[in-house]
Amino acid sequence: MSDQPFLPISSIEAPQSTVAVNPATASDTSLLDAYSRAVVSAAEKVSPSVVKIDVAQNAGRSRSGEPRERQGGGSGFIFTPDGLVLTNSHVVHGAKRIEVSLADGRRFPATTLGDDPSTDLAVIRIDAANTSAASLAVAELGDSQKLRVGQLAIAIGNPYGFQYTVTAGVISALGRSLRSYSGRMIDDVIQTDASLNPGNSGGPLVASDGRVIGVNTAMIQMAQGLCFAIGINTAKFVASRLLRDGRIRRSYIGVEAQTVPIHRRLVRFYDLSQENGVVVLAVTDGSPARKAGLRAGDMIIALDHKPVAGVDDLHRLLTDARLGTLTPLTVLRSIDKLELKVLLEELRD
Repeated sequence: MSDQPFLPISSIEAPQSTVAVNPATASDTSLLDAYSRAVVSAAEKVSPSVVKIDVAQNAGRSRSGEPRERQGGGSGFIFTPDGLVLTNSHVVHGAKRIEVSLADGRRFPATTLGDDPSTDLAVIRIDAANTSAASLAVAELGDSQKLRVGQLAIAIGNPYGFQYTVTAGVISALGRSLRSYSGRMIDDVIQTDASLNPGNSGGPLVASDGRVIGVNTAMIQMAQGLCFAIGINTAKFVASRLLRDGRIRRSYIGVEAQTVPIHRRLVRFYDLSQENGVVVLAVTDGSPARKAGLRAGDMIIALDHKPVAGVDDLHRLLTDARLGTLTPLTVLRSIDKLELKVLLEELRD
């Protein structure tokens, strides 16, 4: 018989089964859940204000002389309780008839209040006289001046007739220039990789907090992840002028430009009130800017002694109030601060 002491079964400890959890996997899952919640929350907040726009346009006459119509459309979003809708100019320009479909299925005729092909923006009004303002969902507008490359961007629209489609990505770049359907350059455009397709035009580009930061306008054919939106600050300004005058009379100086940061030493040395300016990429021959002596590489920091912290600011200051006036233009050329005099001319369509 063995002389080993007898141990009761209850005193024998079974080996513990452990499953190793990869901390990186748990962290990734948490991040994906947060990303998903952000997209879902933003989409749920904005989608009720997004509309589908169907348009009938004149398309000449048939051989028999009968008038013909061309059908088209896009997207938009309600931005006031009384049914004002922001969309793209190319969606409604020259429309004979406009019909707007809401997210809840209601359909209303609409009329164009103002149209600006130069920025590819338009404002239309839903003709819903018997509809209370409380029954219309309104999108909350953000601030495109505060955007940063890499932040979440969500596009909502009606591509190819598939209503209220949501795509998500990031802001790929800021300060891009894009040629509008009228042939003019639109400055300070947002580039995103949130997928856009025909029918998305005029729909909102939304930040993670559910505020609209841009109006989707275009994608590059045969490219992937190259989509563009007009900054909402530009859209706010254009909409206010369209509502007031029905059109925008602009002065222009004749440059291609984008928003860039000003070197901190220059900000401190000249005691500037802003940290950004507008760098001139090119100057049009024969333009007011060329006549004033502006050069590519100059940075515009003020117009008429009012700070210019971005292309949006420059657009707002170039209004009809300054048409035909000799206006001070403050620029940084290398490290020198110069004041030029520019004679503002009206921008012709």
